[in-house]
Amino acid sequence: MATKIHPTAIVSSAAHLDQDVEIGPYAVIGDGVKLGSGVKVASFAVIENDTTIGSGSEIFTGAVIGSIPQDLKYDGAKSSVVIGENNIIREYVTINLSTAEGSKTIVGNSNLIMAYSHVAHDCVVGNNCIIANSGTLAGHVTLEDRVVVGGLVAIHQFVRVGIMSIIGGCSKVVTDIPPYSTCDGHPARFYGLNLVGLRRGGVKPEVMQNIKAAYKIYYQSGLAKAHALEEIKKTIQPSTEINRIVDFISSSQRGLCH
Repeated sequence: MATKIHPTAIVSSAAHLDQDVEIGPYAVIGDGVKLGSGVKVASFAVIENDTTIGSGSEIFTGAVIGSIPQDLKYDGAKSSVVIGENNIIREYVTINLSTAEGSKTIVGNSNLIMAYSHVAHDCVVGNNCIIANSGTLAGHVTLEDRVVVGGLVAIHQFVRVGIMSIIGGCSKVVTDIPPYSTCDGHPARFYGLNLVGLRRGGVKPEVMQNIKAAYKIYYQSGLAKAHALEEIKKTIQPSTEINRIVDFISSSQRGLCH
């Protein structure tokens, strides 16, 4: 199937469009944009600057991708947005360039970013994540794979959200969200495991029990962080999941939610 560009769309001659791309009415594709095969851009969407979007992704009405960061430190540096394959980016989503020269705002593969959500400068979004309506990621936020961010959630800059975790709607997130967890509140607090996500992710029941035991040690033993991590490593059978938890907590700069 050939590329389809609506006659009212504005597509720069300096943009690169692979085969089967569809550009809707009044959409704007700026200089330096690269669209992979089968990308669909709906009406009134704007994609500009050094933005790359992988094959099979869909950009819905009014989305703005690749605009300059909302960061007072930005001085016109050449930075970029890199979006992977098979993403669904719904109406009026905004995804900004990163701030520093040569840096990137990154969105992985197979994510669903719902209407009015915002991904700020220097964010990294993994694979198979869901950001519900009006979810807001401040600068330098990292979402690991298979994260679910509820509607109207606001995540503070530099926060990390661990793999397979879920954040309840309207939460205020100011500290790191641990892997495999359910967190909710204002500010967000740890409430237990994301059991649905763990099951969907194919995590074995015995591993789920070990994850639960690890968080019981961390949150309820009364031990300091370093001692709690030593206790987890000493008493719980190692696995990919347990190692991720230990590494995540060890490397946390903002601390974990309470």
